[in-house]
Amino acid sequence: MNPAYTDSLNELMEQFGKLPGIGPKTAERLAFHVLKTDTDKALKLAAAISNVKKNTRACTVCCNLAESELCKICSDAGRDRSIICIVEQSKDIISLEKTGLCKWVYHVLGGHIAPLEGVEPSDLTIDQLLKRIRTGEVKEVIMATNPNIEGDGTSLYISSLLRSLPVKITRLARGLPSGSNIEFASGKILADAIMGRSTLE
Repeated sequence: MNPAYTDSLNELMEQFGKLPGIGPKTAERLAFHVLKTDTDKALKLAAAISNVKKNTRACTVCCNLAESELCKICSDAGRDRSIICIVEQSKDIISLEKTGLCKWVYHVLGGHIAPLEGVEPSDLTIDQLLKRIRTGEVKEVIMATNPNIEGDGTSLYISSLLRSLPVKITRLARGLPSGSNIEFASGKILADAIMGRSTLE
């Protein structure tokens, strides 16, 4: 707490400092930016933060971010529901959608299997995924987990559960650098990976 600042300003700086990648200097700049900006603009920021916490929930079908029972993608009648693309996080969907090549639907696992971190298959939305696939409507499942040890392990685990089901299992082509995250891949790399996806052995 800096005695040169008011209690409310110190509190704001402290809260900004808790955000990822925000150090003390950046927290201070952000706090003073909020202080100097128009009251209306500052309150809109506060309202946006409040709304995203109050209104955001998991889609009841794919577990993507939603503000109603279904997310916008699951609500889109133009989507091909015979293809499910499996991702670790909702952020991965954003990256894939930017390529303009994805006309399918998704399933968000909520992470990856990592026993050393205490994340077991039961902690992910795998059971919900299996229920979707067992309806018989799904023809292809695309593994779009991150191309690293945890992502590959998760992909192989899910693939083993799907072997007995009449679905084609594919994965994004390895244009994605090993050890990387889909979230940070360029549009061109993701487009190549989508178009060149192969059957998972």
